[in-house]
Amino acid sequence: MSVFLETLIGGVLAGTLYALVAIGFVLIYKASGVFNYAQGSLLLFGALTFVSLTEAGVPTVAALAVTAGLLVFTAVAIERFLLRPLANRSPLTLFMATLGLSYLVEGVAQGLMGSRVRAVDLGIDDLPLFLGDIMISQFDLVAAGVAVVLVVVLALLFHRTRIGIQLRGVADDTRAALSLGIDIHRIWQIVWAVAGLVGLVAGLLWGARQGVQFSLSLVVLKALPVLIIGGFTSIAGAIVGGIVVGAGESLAETYVGPLLGGGITSWFAYGLALAVLLVRPAGLLGERQIERV
Repeated sequence: MSVFLETLIGGVLAGTLYALVAIGFVLIYKASGVFNYAQGSLLLFGALTFVSLTEAGVPTVAALAVTAGLLVFTAVAIERFLLRPLANRSPLTLFMATLGLSYLVEGVAQGLMGSRVRAVDLGIDDLPLFLGDIMISQFDLVAAGVAVVLVVVLALLFHRTRIGIQLRGVADDTRAALSLGIDIHRIWQIVWAVAGLVGLVAGLLWGARQGVQFSLSLVVLKALPVLIIGGFTSIAGAIVGGIVVGAGESLAETYVGPLLGGGITSWFAYGLALAVLLVRPAGLLGERQIERV
């Protein structure tokens, strides 16, 4: 039983790292209906910028502030020069635009800051903590705490502020929001900026775990089953999806992996997402879309 609990808890905590990446996708998709494939590249760009600044001798707090400001500026530029000209285009067109943006961001980052693997030190020691016979990663506990704080802050932003109410209005009905005088371009800029800051947090945590390298942008592929399971329109669903994927992968690798020769974590999450799609196409907590024909 102790092995089962240790595996389960470790998987749940690891799943919060997946959820942090997925939250950025949910924010943008919920506000503008765009699946932002470039989120992984922005995540990499933020982590790489922070590491480059700290290696140049910039204090940690100042490097974090500069990186956050750069990501906000990038978000505003993306909305102004990419999303706005493509407004009212098909979802496939917007997706292809973010796909191209992903390669552009990676190319710029590599040209300016190089492609070598870099270590990032967040001051979090990955030491084991013991609850009886159960061993828990201290780093995973901190990551889970960060995810909880982000969810609470975003929930307060969306439900307790004027900007949040406007954002929800734009997400529910863009035309109605326009008729009420809501500046949707400003809302999109805010959403992309917030998603960039969430991506920075996720990038730093993932970078501290596996190093800041260009494969870091591929974490977007791990976030996809999380989004499918939790729902593309729910922040809480991203957390639930991350926990389901993390716990499922960990348990499957421990108990099912030996029967199949191991190495099932690379595809297990996608199989789980496919099963959820067959039962609930909108995800566990996603909003069902009703279309009139």
